[in-house]
Amino acid sequence: MPSPLPARRLLVAVALVLAAGCAPADTNDTAPAAGASCAPGALPTRTAGTLTVGTDEPVYPPWYIDDDPTSGRGFESAVAYAIADQLGYPRDKVTWTRVPFNAAVQPGPKTFDLNLTEFSITDERRQAVDFSAPYYDVKQAVVTVASSRFAGATSIDGLKTARLGAQVGSTSYEAIVSQIAPATQPAVFNTNDDAKLALTNGQVDAIVVDLPTAFYMTSAELTDGKIVGQLPAAPGTPEQFGAILDKGSPLTKCVSDAVDRLRAAGTLDQLEQQWLASAGSAPELR
Repeated sequence: MPSPLPARRLLVAVALVLAAGCAPADTNDTAPAAGASCAPGALPTRTAGTLTVGTDEPVYPPWYIDDDPTSGRGFESAVAYAIADQLGYPRDKVTWTRVPFNAAVQPGPKTFDLNLTEFSITDERRQAVDFSAPYYDVKQAVVTVASSRFAGATSIDGLKTARLGAQVGSTSYEAIVSQIAPATQPAVFNTNDDAKLALTNGQVDAIVVDLPTAFYMTSAELTDGKIVGQLPAAPGTPEQFGAILDKGSPLTKCVSDAVDRLRAAGTLDQLEQQWLASAGSAPELR
């Protein structure tokens, strides 16, 4: 008579198979499978098989050229496509959406998978959104016109009585408050275009923007525009741009890894040289 042990083993095996087949499916379809979280072209994006990249409207050189983020021209457009390629999404699998700067950093679900619009990484913003690893180190600069009495300023003290302005919610505005601390409340503008118009119309004496934007403004957009100088780097970690993602996004690590690979390969340096380095340098204000 055969031993009953093999039969018992068979029954146990059948029971395990049935149990596995009846196990409830994972209902979190935004979470990537273990071990395959960064599978090329198969990330848990908003639209399967497509990577949606957000940016502001309008966007400006040298970050984007001709207000066309889809072109691949301009530093952030080129970086976005390079990140997408690292993630397994060729150019024809990348789509773009426009989101106002302030809306992109507010809490709540996003309409994009990642967003590149010169977002400086700050602890305050980290409360509402995720940031990728940084892709650019930032310097802030003061811009005026040649006829301004502050055009010849050589120090931060020389700007204390100036009427200054910057885009609302930007680290440029924070730099005015924390580093220059002018005697009058800085003006805020919805866009850099509004800030430039105010400067041209004499509503402000100078505006603060990031250094590459300052070079473009003074060379191509402002009549007799002049860079007064760049503000010194704050102590500690330098100001850096990072891509914004949903708070707790399953893509954050994948995007950060992609940025780190681009840096290690020298790609970020190459793109910076191509789109930003031609601007030149500016004196530092002390």
